[in-house]
Amino acid sequence: MRLWGSAALVVVMLVAGCGDRDEALAPAPAKVDAGFKRENQLWREQRLTELLMVDGWTSLVGLHWLELKAHYIGSGSTSGIRLAVGPPRMGMVSREGGALWFTPEPGVSLQVEGRPLKERIRFYSDAEAEPTVIHFDDGKGALSLIQRGSRHALRVKHADAPARMRFTHLDYWPLGPDWRITARFVPHAADKTLPIVDITGTTTAQANAGVVEFEREGRTWRLEALGEPGRPLQIIFADRSSGRGSYAAGRYIDLEVPDANSQVVVDFNRAYNPPCAFTPFATCPLPPPENRMDLLVEAGEKAYVTPSDEVTE
Repeated sequence: MRLWGSAALVVVMLVAGCGDRDEALAPAPAKVDAGFKRENQLWREQRLTELLMVDGWTSLVGLHWLELKAHYIGSGSTSGIRLAVGPPRMGMVSREGGALWFTPEPGVSLQVEGRPLKERIRFYSDAEAEPTVIHFDDGKGALSLIQRGSRHALRVKHADAPARMRFTHLDYWPLGPDWRITARFVPHAADKTLPIVDITGTTTAQANAGVVEFEREGRTWRLEALGEPGRPLQIIFADRSSGRGSYAAGRYIDLEVPDANSQVVVDFNRAYNPPCAFTPFATCPLPPPENRMDLLVEAGEKAYVTPSDEVTE
């Protein structure tokens, strides 16, 4: 028994020694510069602030597609389109030719641009220069119109939206300076567009200023950048973390205007979730096939854990 015990002790010591040796051989975590850490912390705080604004993405409570020539809307049971919040009878949305109009219900308290809404107005969508926003419930609620392809829908927001009131937290992978990459920008023709499918199945041709190229893991990767030439751009991408740590439908990265040397910084530490990660009432664009990478990007924002998904002990 003593011999067996001595042998076992030797095995344990050898295994422990191997573990120490493996740890010694393992690469040390990348050192994070204090300035880099501070800048990213400020970015994360701003991201959270915008998400939780009274009219931010977490305030969405409804998305209603307009299928008829006219719809009576309100939170009451007799409304053709029943809203989750607001007056029982709010008014009527109607279509005349190529224009949409909103007629308020008599006596209902509504405001547009801070002024009481008492008569019919033109209802401008988010595809137009100055979209109409109709406020209700003492300013806590907002009704607007969105256009996706040839279809229109009512978008409803409220400061007391469940997604906002019960918001949990944002989670990120540890900062990695090596994920802040200076990429090459290769411009496309000025009028080039790229078909982008959103989560509702609608395809929209979006301006496609160029492609960014960078090296990682011995390969060159190319990502199509959306936006107009000479203006800030956006990348919508998916990677091998999608659905395995990050949001399954992909993530976004905002880019500055490429510099005079055709270089642009792609910081995957600032990859963030689309609105659909927080609410079912958004119409998020999805990554085009060109931007689906066979690369594991464990950087940036992780998948959001909703209150119903949290495990209670």
